Amino acid sequence: MKLHYAAGSLSTATEAVAIDHRTARWSYAGLAVFDLAPGETRHLVLDGVEGALIPLRGSCSAHVAGNEFDLQPRASVFESMPDVCYLPLGEEVDVSSQIGGRIALATSVASEVRPARFYPAYDTAVEVRGAGQATRQINPILSASVDGPQRLIAVEVLAAGGNWSSYPPHKHDEWSEAEVPVEEIYYFEIRDDASTGAGFGLHRTYTIDGEIDETVAVRSGDVFLVPRGYHGPCVAAPGYDMYYLNVMAGPDTERRWMITTDPAYARLWDEWAAVPPDPRVPLYR
Repeated sequence: MKLHYAAGSLSTATEAVAIDHRTARWSYAGLAVFDLAPGETRHLVLDGVEGALIPLRGSCSAHVAGNEFDLQPRASVFESMPDVCYLPLGEEVDVSSQIGGRIALATSVASEVRPARFYPAYDTAVEVRGAGQATRQINPILSASVDGPQRLIAVEVLAAGGNWSSYPPHKHDEWSEAEVPVEEIYYFEIRDDASTGAGFGLHRTYTIDGEIDETVAVRSGDVFLVPRGYHGPCVAAPGYDMYYLNVMAGPDTERRWMITTDPAYARLWDEWAAVPPDPRVPLYR
């Protein structure tokens, strides 16, 4: 199974990223990223899936199930929290933008129709997790604790240049008292001077049996799929802040997010209790 997709390798004539549960060769999670020109409208059909619109840059309006939701402008993923719009299973949606933008559509296979919902940015509190060089910012925009979807979970993570995130490594690929299986998509952006494209980060996913062990350089627009195994760290190169959108979904209709830390690294949580967080984080509130 191919896990790492460089920017552009999942593009179509109308989407910068297009991957669903079929093309990923798994059962639930999908992601599309598309650009809207000023004044453009995109018609979406949620055939067999529920979804969530997340502006990455610019803004959009969603006309769905008799409702109109206006999502506020966002200069970039490194500047502010996004509004989010939940889209029900089977709906047809018109997404438009007066100023243009780059929009993410996170999806999950679903079987229940839930109401369309709007989640304003001001209702979501930024979280700081980790310590020292492992400090990162979590935007729990559609976390497991947020009511609405049947299966879909989406969060944003930001790491200041030189910092590690998704660390210690953790997994969520089996049923246990501490864990439920969840597929996961990583979509990356790096804060960079667009004229050079020099910014990058690192990502690792591995399994104890050794069947998966990939450590790759990631750049803006890259996608990494995590079907199973421990994942982490994601490392932002010094001088280049890193962002990633995590799209998750699995068979658990209670929509729980329960993880197991790799025992080899679990001691770090206790050691960090005496280490202050990086003062650069959060990058914004």
